Order: sequence, then C-alpha cells, then structure tokens
Amino acid sequence: MRAVLAPLALLTLSACSLSPMYAGGGSGEVARGLAAVEVAPIEGRAGWLMRNALADRLGAAGAESPRYRLDVRLDDELEALGILADDTVSRERRTLRARYQLVDIASGEILLDATDGSDAGIDVVSSEYATIAAEQAALENLSQVLADEIVTRLSLTLRRAQ
Repeated sequence: MRAVLAPLALLTLSACSLSPMYAGGGSGEVARGLAAVEVAPIEGRAGWLMRNALADRLGAAGAESPRYRLDVRLDDELEALGILADDTVSRERRTLRARYQLVDIASGEILLDATDGSDAGIDVVSSEYATIAAEQAALENLSQVLADEIVTRLSLTLRRAQ
C-alpha cells in the first residue's frame, strides 16, 4: 500500500504550483524589482536608520533608474511600563511603527499601502548612560526587524505584479 501511495503523493506535490520567490538569484524578477525601488527620505534618527536598513536589503544602490518609490512614515514611541513604589521607572517599551506605500513612479499608482510595527522592552537601570544606550540599541534593532518585514511584503507585492 505504501508503495502505491508514495508515488501518488509525489505527483500531487509537483502540481501544487509553488515556486521559489527568489528564483534566479540576483538576476531574478523579484530581485530586479527590489533593486528598482527608491526609498524616499524619512525624517528623524529612526528614519535615517530605517532608510539605511531598507537600502541595504533592497540593493537600490545598483539600480540605474528607479521604477518604484517607497514612502515611509514612522511612529517611534517610548513609554514607561514598570513604576516602582518610589515613582521611578524600572521598565520601558519602545515601539516603532511604519506606514508605507509602494508607488509606481511612471503611473503614480499605489501598489502597496501597509502598516507594520515591532516593539522591544528595555530595563531602566541606575546608570543613565546604560539606559540611553539600551534605548538606542532597541531603536537600531527595531529598524532592522521592521526593514525585514517591509522588504518581505514588497517582495510578495512585486511577485504578484509580475
């Protein structure tokens, strides 16, 4: 019975129409589409970090003429979570949210309009320098995580458009 079911299972797998997203490597359709995305300037320190993280992932430096523009607006919040009996903060949460749109430059059509976000917990310690360093490290890490999420959505959108 297993000898009959195994080949049948292989046949159904080959008919599922799944294909690798990044087929063709750097010269594939999705990779070329990502390289043709220009990231518009984003204001603030968080914007600078996000724009650099996106540019690293998109490979936009090699694009001769961008076909798409990525507009990103960030919302960076730092809030106190843990309050001790003496009214000092013991824990903070940093939240970074991005609202972004992928725009076809030639037609002005919005291909993608989405929002993503991530957050991180920060321990507030007696050293002010250590707390500030932890807040900055959290922002850098959140920028990287959010850039990964954005590029994944861009990849899916560009793949569907092709």
